[in-house]
Parts: sequence; structure tokens; C-alpha cells
Amino acid sequence: MTLPLARFHPRLLDALRGYSRERLAKDVGSGLTVGIVALPLAMAFAIASGLKPEAGLWTAIIAGFIISALGGTTAQIGGPAGAFIVIVYGIVERYGLANLLIATACAGVLLFALGLFKLGTLVRYVPVSIVIGFTNGIAVLIALSQVKDWLGLEIAKMPGDFFSQIKAIALHIHTVNWYALALGTVCVLGLFVWPRVFVQGSPLIRLLEGRRVNTFARVPGPIVALVTLSLLAWGLHLPVQTLGSKFGNIPSGLPVFALPDFSWDTVRLLVTPTLTIALLGAVESLLCARVADQLANDPHHVKHDPNQELMAQGIANFIVPFFGGMPATGTIARTVTNIRSGATSPIAGIVHALVLAAVVLVAAPLALYIPLAVLAGILLFVAWNMGEWHEFVRLRQFSSHYRTLLLGTFFMTVVFDLTVAVEVGMVLACIFFIRRMSTLFRVAPLEDSDDALRYKLYGTLFFGAVAKIDPIVQAVEGHHHGVRVELDASQLISLDASGLDALEQLFKAIVQRGGKLYIHQLNEQPRGLMERSGFAARMQAYQTAAAPL
Repeated sequence: MTLPLARFHPRLLDALRGYSRERLAKDVGSGLTVGIVALPLAMAFAIASGLKPEAGLWTAIIAGFIISALGGTTAQIGGPAGAFIVIVYGIVERYGLANLLIATACAGVLLFALGLFKLGTLVRYVPVSIVIGFTNGIAVLIALSQVKDWLGLEIAKMPGDFFSQIKAIALHIHTVNWYALALGTVCVLGLFVWPRVFVQGSPLIRLLEGRRVNTFARVPGPIVALVTLSLLAWGLHLPVQTLGSKFGNIPSGLPVFALPDFSWDTVRLLVTPTLTIALLGAVESLLCARVADQLANDPHHVKHDPNQELMAQGIANFIVPFFGGMPATGTIARTVTNIRSGATSPIAGIVHALVLAAVVLVAAPLALYIPLAVLAGILLFVAWNMGEWHEFVRLRQFSSHYRTLLLGTFFMTVVFDLTVAVEVGMVLACIFFIRRMSTLFRVAPLEDSDDALRYKLYGTLFFGAVAKIDPIVQAVEGHHHGVRVELDASQLISLDASGLDALEQLFKAIVQRGGKLYIHQLNEQPRGLMERSGFAARMQAYQTAAAPL
């Protein structure tokens, strides 16, 4: 028997058929825009993860290029993501940088295998309540991790867990750098205000009526904040920590290929980090791809291929660690920017990676003057946009199961970590599902005849609902010898092995009292299971032998 494997067919191959100059112009424009947006985010994500800024930059370049060139989506942008900040920081703190690289490469292999064996659609089975819970939890942790740089606190190294971070901030709150706080606050406020400045009818538009303002409107807010506030801090010689003062020079050359110290003993220790990176990478990339499908209105856009996307994500995450990179996945903010900028094919994502590479190779020395407080402000803005806070307000509209899953996953993510949160959330989801499904099965007593107990079965008789057969067994045990039981199974949709065992126990109780069991109007699935297991034959043989009774 051969396993059905997914075909390796990048979306780029289809996009290039009939590709025109007009589409190329749109893709180049989109790629330039997204490349500029990705520049500060890539550095900020790396620094917040406990890595050097170049780790984020080269991850955005290499992984972004590979994911666009080999992926299964039309407009998705890959690279370092905010969702990985907490995970990567924890892995680096607990296992070290070398082991992060090994775990990322192993996660890449796992992601490729998920796509190859057509398991990409399984990610869709993660309940939306769990996704919202861990997304909001990660947003809280990202914001908390940026408080140190936003306030300019003199903390040598932030701890990795929630309560320790709160304690560290509280102990060092007296070291607030008011210049850093001012820069970070202006950055956050500016990012909220910038998109609204050029809204039709705003005071600035009325002031500049008749002039061309579209050029300014298209400049991404993070770039405006990064350039203006960095120039301000440099020109006024503000005493704030910058990339240069913390990390030294940022290499402007190509990254060096290097093999991490690999051993199977190490891999066995990294099972949990590997699974965490792979799970989060798969969920984030495929959720991002679904968002892209919903937002895209370009006639050339084709819905994503989840298996091809996972294979591309796997290749990217396998290769990036050899150049000192961090985990990569689909990025919602940059993907949305790409779509709104007019992207028509994966060429836009490739251009975005090339633009980033050109900036790094040419202008890396200028990054030394960027204040960490400004990057913290950008990440605080990202965390706010990342969270679906309105879902907390809407909780009262949903069932207690939904509320328990969302809030439970949220608090487990904040207090413990994403892996524990998703594991506990999925277990609770399964328990709630079983409970809900068990309520759909019922046994309805029908009018008894003089010598028969009659019942009608509704729904699915499975392991979570077998207890509902017990009243029939008790009725048989309390009845006279030679009892006759008739079950109307016309509304019994399906039956599992536990449900079949419950019927066998009922049959044994009837046999012990010399009675008979008749099951009428069986549907295809229950009948097939009874016949394959031999239960139908045993029941028929006994009925025939007991016919004289």
C-alpha cells in the first residue's frame, strides 16, 4: 500500500503563465512597500526574541524569498512573526541559541512532512476559541516583553515567564528613562494617528486640498516613526539606548553558512520546542493564508494550497537556521499590506525579500542609531493590532464551553506557555465535544405491549453516550423471564465499538432471562458494524435456537 503524497507544485509556476508587464509593475510596487514595512518589524521581532537584529533581517530575506517562491499562496508574505517572540525567547533562555537553531531546522522537517502527507487541512480542526485565546495571550506577552525598552529600565536581562517579568519590572521601575518613555509613547501614538491623517475629510486633507498627498499616505507608519524619531534622538543627543549601543555594528555583508552542533541526543531533548515551533508555524501560516483568501479581490488570486504552503514553510525553516536565522511563518500584517498594495502573484513576496536584502547590504550602518524605545513602540502597536480584544466583550453571546476554552487558553498562554495552552485547550475541546455529542443521542421509550419492552434510538451511539443504554438493561433485569425487547433503530445514525459493546451487554442480559432482542430498520453504518463484528450473526443464531420459546 502506498501513502497518498501531496504534489510539490509551487503557486509561482501557475502565476507566471500569462504574466504581464502590468502585473509585474503592481507586484514590484507591492514588494517595495512590504519590504519597507518589514524592515523595522524584522529587527524588532529578533530583538524582542533575545536575538541580534540581523537574525530577524536575514530570516525575513531568506525565508521570505523561499516561502514566496515555493509556497502555495498568491500573496502571503513569510518571515519572522510576533507570535514567535515569546516562544523563541523562552527557548533561547532555557536551551541556548544553538539549540534554537536545531529545533527550528527539525521543525522545518516536520512542517514539510505535514504538507507532504496532506495533513495541512488538519490545522482547520483547531477550534477558533483556542486560536483567539492563544493569539490574545501572545499579544499580552509581547506587550509585556517591550515594557523594559519602552520605559528604558535598567534590567540586564528580562526573565522568560510572566510573573518573573512583572517582578523584574516592579523592582526596577525607579530606573525609568523619561526620554525613552517619551520616544516610545510618541511612536505608539503616531502609529495610531498616521493612518487617520489622510482619511478623506480629515483636517490635513482639507488643508492640503488640491495638492498631491497620496505619496505621503502610502508611506508606512512604522517607517515614518523609525526615521523621524531616530533623527530626533540623534539630533538632540538623547540619552537612550540604541541598536548600536546594545549590539554594536550590524553586519552589512552576506550571512555566513554555518552548521550548528548537531547530535541525536540533543534532538531528543528538543522535542517540545520542535513541536511548539512546528505547531505555531503551521497554524499561523495557514490562518494567514485564509485571511489572504478572504481579503483578496484580484482576479488572478487563487485560494491557497495548504499542503504546498506547509512544504514551503518547512523548507524555509530548515534552511534559515544555517544562516543564523529564527523561525519563520506567514505574517498577517505584511500579507494584508501586500494585498492592499495591489499584489497579483508571489513575485511581490520575492521583490519584498530582494528590497530587504538591498537595504541591509547598503544601509545597515544607519540602523545603529535606532532607539530601542522606538522599536518597542512599534511592537506595542503590533501587539495591540494582533489581539482580537473585542472577542472578550462578545463572550457573553456564546456558550459556557466556548468561554471556558477561550479564557482557559488565554490564561494558560500568559501564565505558562503556548504548548501547554494548546494541549490543555485541545483536551478540553475534545471533552466538550464528547459531552455535546452525547446529548444528541437519546433513548425514547415507546408504548409497551403485553410481552415486550419497546424503545426508539436517536442519534449516534458512541463511547460518550453508552450510559444511556443502562436504563434498558435495568428494565430487562426487573422484568419477568422471557422478556422481549424491540429497538427501533431507524433514527440511529451511527454506532462505534463502545456503542456496539453496550448493545452486546444488553443482549447478554436478555439472554440470561431467556428473552429475545429485535433491532428493526437499521441504517447502513450500524448494520455494517454489527455484521463485521459477528454480533448480528450471534443474535440471529440465538433467536433461531430460541424460536420455540
